[in-house]
Amino acid sequence: MIRLNLTQRIWFSFIAILLLVGLLIGVIYPISLNSTLTEETYRIIEQEQTRYANPYGEHMIPPNSELDFIERRDAERSVGHLFLMNQMGTLEGDPVPNEVLNEMGENAQDQMGRRGRYELTYNDATLFYVVFKVYTTGGEAYHISYMWDTYRDEMVNRLWTRLSFIMVLAGLLSLVPAFWLKHYLKAPLNSLGSHFEQISERNWREPFRWEGDQDFEKLSNQFEKMRQNLIKYDSAQKTFIQHASHELKTPIMVVKSYAQSVKDGILPKGNMQETMDVILEESNRMEKRVKDMLYYTKLDSLKEAPMEPAYFKFGTVAYEMEERFLAPREELVCTISGDNITVYADQEQISVALENLIENALRYAVSEIHIKADRRGRDVYIEVYNDGDPIPEEELDYLFTPFRKGNKGQFGLGLAIVERIADIHQGKADVVNEEDGVRFRLIIPQN
Repeated sequence: MIRLNLTQRIWFSFIAILLLVGLLIGVIYPISLNSTLTEETYRIIEQEQTRYANPYGEHMIPPNSELDFIERRDAERSVGHLFLMNQMGTLEGDPVPNEVLNEMGENAQDQMGRRGRYELTYNDATLFYVVFKVYTTGGEAYHISYMWDTYRDEMVNRLWTRLSFIMVLAGLLSLVPAFWLKHYLKAPLNSLGSHFEQISERNWREPFRWEGDQDFEKLSNQFEKMRQNLIKYDSAQKTFIQHASHELKTPIMVVKSYAQSVKDGILPKGNMQETMDVILEESNRMEKRVKDMLYYTKLDSLKEAPMEPAYFKFGTVAYEMEERFLAPREELVCTISGDNITVYADQEQISVALENLIENALRYAVSEIHIKADRRGRDVYIEVYNDGDPIPEEELDYLFTPFRKGNKGQFGLGLAIVERIADIHQGKADVVNEEDGVRFRLIIPQN
């Protein structure tokens, strides 16, 4: 397929329209012109026939212009007249071939009305004639007026010449609006292209608005929305890198300082065992943060890639989380309900989300944690309740924001991961303060 740029498309469309119009005129115009001029030929013949019979009658209308005078003069010269008496007796008139005269006489004798129109072909030429029946004392006479198609052909050639001149002139004059149209259509695209170049250079601070044309205005609004999303994404990336650097800096410094102390023969905790425990604890904390960051960024790519949903019982995930996180906390009472609820979702992602909700609950729970699944309509509600202090109202709207940590938070990515998993499942994550605790909810549609 031939690829054309915008300018070439405009010129191609313009030329195609001209060719189409020219083709239609070339096909339709001759057909309609031939019929019209044939009718006009008969009209001229009848008019000249009447004028010939009565030169000073009411049909003698003075010409309106010089052109009208010339055309009338040409018509008078082109129309011939002859009279027939008793079928073949020529009284007077212009001479015609006997073959033509015989056919005229036959048609005249067979004519029922006062006036009739006829045509015949002679030597590849067409002869148009009108027979007017006249009643005389000697019997019926026929006034036959005729015209060869040369007059019609002259009129056709004359009209074609004028039409060709008009079409060429119109084509030349249409170049002016064509150039204007090209610049008019390219103006918003040129502006949009310059903004795309700015974005390619990561310069997206200048807004883009185009007013006046509804289609281009819609395009500019879409571009502006894309620009704002890029700004948000760029800001989120910078924030993520800044927070990640800050959070990793502390454990790295601790591990480095303790390792240097051991190398220098100094034990900050007094003995090797406790000193190495600190190094291992900070290493594990750093490993957990790196894993959270990698998983959080992985969820971005999962938005574009298809999930692998499957049916599973909520209890298979809930009891595994209880064994991993709640068994060491004997002082907490953990209850699980809705373990027979069937969930249709990505089981690995639901496990990660529930893991982060339980880890968050463990930091704030006083004596009780309740893990629950409930089906409401077409949605499954997965809830984790703890009996800790309520969350301040001013923090509720920002709780799921990346790197937003509560008073006992560690890294600030756990709840952000929960919300991202809810988004991937086209669901929702929220939190509700209750009278004696806090309830986190993960809502998963089951469509």
